[in-house]
Amino acid sequence: MPPLTETDPATFIAAFFDSLTSSTVRGDAPDEVMDRHFTPDIVQFSDGIRLDHQRLRDHLRPVAKNVTDWRFEVHEAFADGRHLAARLTIHSSTRKGGPSTTDVHLFADFTEDGRMHRAHQLTRRVPAPETKAESP
Repeated sequence: MPPLTETDPATFIAAFFDSLTSSTVRGDAPDEVMDRHFTPDIVQFSDGIRLDHQRLRDHLRPVAKNVTDWRFEVHEAFADGRHLAARLTIHSSTRKGGPSTTDVHLFADFTEDGRMHRAHQLTRRVPAPETKAESP
């Protein structure tokens, strides 16, 4: 994956999350996935919860076991050097819960080699569209 400083920010963040998810779901070793995508001192705040390297690694297991399909829809992304701000939607399906849609607002810092170093994100689960009952 090209560094953030050498690519379109929307393309970069979509490729980052797709690479992270696909390598996790196909069963790559968790330590390899973490080394490829995050720095050892990563700190991510997600909806106010602090996730360090170990907590992010622990999150890989349920993703590997449950996610069956995914797509990242980037609505807008801006970069200033290694800093990125993005608004995107995650469309996914899981073995247990079926389809799911989540809006994400992300502010992140990346290293020159494309690994996430710091991040703050806010997420919002998008309710499934209501289905109308058919008339008899």
